[in-house]
Amino acid sequence: MTKTMSRTTIIALTMIILGSWLASLIQTDNGQVEISDIRFLGSAGQTMSALLYRPRHATIDSPQPAVLAVHGYINSRETQSGFAIEMARRGIVVLALDQTGHGYSDAPAFAHGFGGPDGLAYLRSLPFVDTQRIGLEGHSMGGWTVLMAAAADPDGYESMVLEGSSTGTFGTNEGTPVFPRNLKLVFSRYDEFSEFMWESPIADNIVETQKLKTLFDSETTIEIGKRYGSTKAGTARELSMPPVTHPGDHLSTEAIGDAVEWFNETLAPDASYSKTNQTWYWKELGTLIALIGIFLIILPICDALLNGTFSGVVVAPPPVYEVNKSSWIIIALITAAIPILTFFPVQTLAPLLLPPNLFWSQSITTGIVGWMMVTGAISLVLFLIWLKFFQSNIRFASQCGLGDIDELFKSLLFASSVVLALYLLVSAIDFFFTVDPRFWVVALKPMSKMQFFQFLAYLPFILVFFVLLGVTLHSQLGKREASTASMMLINSTVLSIGFVVLLIAQYVPLFAGGTLLIASQPLLTIVALQFVPLMILVGMISTWLFYRTGSVYPGAFVNGIFVCWYIIAGQATQSIPFFS
Repeated sequence: MTKTMSRTTIIALTMIILGSWLASLIQTDNGQVEISDIRFLGSAGQTMSALLYRPRHATIDSPQPAVLAVHGYINSRETQSGFAIEMARRGIVVLALDQTGHGYSDAPAFAHGFGGPDGLAYLRSLPFVDTQRIGLEGHSMGGWTVLMAAAADPDGYESMVLEGSSTGTFGTNEGTPVFPRNLKLVFSRYDEFSEFMWESPIADNIVETQKLKTLFDSETTIEIGKRYGSTKAGTARELSMPPVTHPGDHLSTEAIGDAVEWFNETLAPDASYSKTNQTWYWKELGTLIALIGIFLIILPICDALLNGTFSGVVVAPPPVYEVNKSSWIIIALITAAIPILTFFPVQTLAPLLLPPNLFWSQSITTGIVGWMMVTGAISLVLFLIWLKFFQSNIRFASQCGLGDIDELFKSLLFASSVVLALYLLVSAIDFFFTVDPRFWVVALKPMSKMQFFQFLAYLPFILVFFVLLGVTLHSQLGKREASTASMMLINSTVLSIGFVVLLIAQYVPLFAGGTLLIASQPLLTIVALQFVPLMILVGMISTWLFYRTGSVYPGAFVNGIFVCWYIIAGQATQSIPFFS
């Protein structure tokens, strides 16, 4: 291993350890809160998963108020950590639940009230919880989860906070002046789902909708920050609108502070810090540092394995055929544009053509894989046309850095070893610190057994995509005089710039007071956010390994296995897989 790689390894490991330690220190409030990774059985016999935040002074002799906190669609229990940390600091027991079919809770998603009724029943069964002071909090689909819990046990809670969510949606009860009890609605000014949630294309205008007026028992426009109804009677209502987006609630001190303030008042915990007294963002910083450390250590792990056990993966470097400047620009633009032009239509259509089933049970993953297959096929056809008519003197295999079957299997074993090392690191972080490397909705976490079998089911298609991506990327965009570092930067930019442009095009109209440019795609727009850092990382790994080994396979397989793990662990499972 070179000195550069050795230094990078030391830096990366330091970031992983210190970042995870900082995150653990903050979420436990320097030892004042105990966090447990728990499993319990739901009413239908399904296994439910949650993180339990228990303040030290919550005991059988001194039961404390509690809150059931639930994440949104295609997220998991850790996403609610900002809310959980601030409530636990104030003496509130928090059960951060994995919805059914999410995280480590059994599939299918959407079943059994999304897991909400079972979560509330379990929380109420804890001997250190004051059952007269129970709150419910949920973001997006998590709001529907806690509404399901409230409907199942109307007397089992005292107050509720809906973050970026709504009543009367996806099978939940319609909101009335008396249901749910004592409601704080936090709905952001730039929420992408305002039409779906509150029947207003523009989030700012939900204050005019009849649906919200009915909930607040008002005939006039709802005023932000005004108290409606009575806390004592259980009819209190209040609206706040932080200046963020739908997923931005998780990074908003205002959104989190509003929830904390509401439960301070309605549940009366022992410690009533000001809503501005928050520390959760230091935990977010810690897990971000750990996540960057995980990303940084990938190449040193690759280098160490290539210098040792897998030295046979390295072959003669393929020749670099440099196209002229104008052709290079055209190819780069096409490479950046194709994934974006196909992103919404293919991902919308693929789950309809192949609904969740015994083998492929995650609809969002099916959409992503379908998009990968279509994008890869288009890129391959264009590449073959280019090869036939513009570079007919170049052999396909030598141009692409493709070798024989033996080389393919060696590369696959090498890539599996690299990602296994990463997986063990992430598992160690989870075991020792009860956190996962993440920032916002970009997260790495160990897979459940069910998710692992889904990983195996989707992996072959994702590997094919990354081989095709490597073929088109390294055969057409190479520059003879450029350094490996320069090519890493160039290729990462080419792969990610289209997503950046897509997101700018979507969000500029929204932030200008309108709607998303393509208003019908709020969910996939949020999914696209994650592809910016992913494609930057993919470009770096693919390029470095191509020039380090002379083959497209090692980079393609490392990226394929890593990205498949990332996607599978973070998605909802809509049907019970054959292997579960």
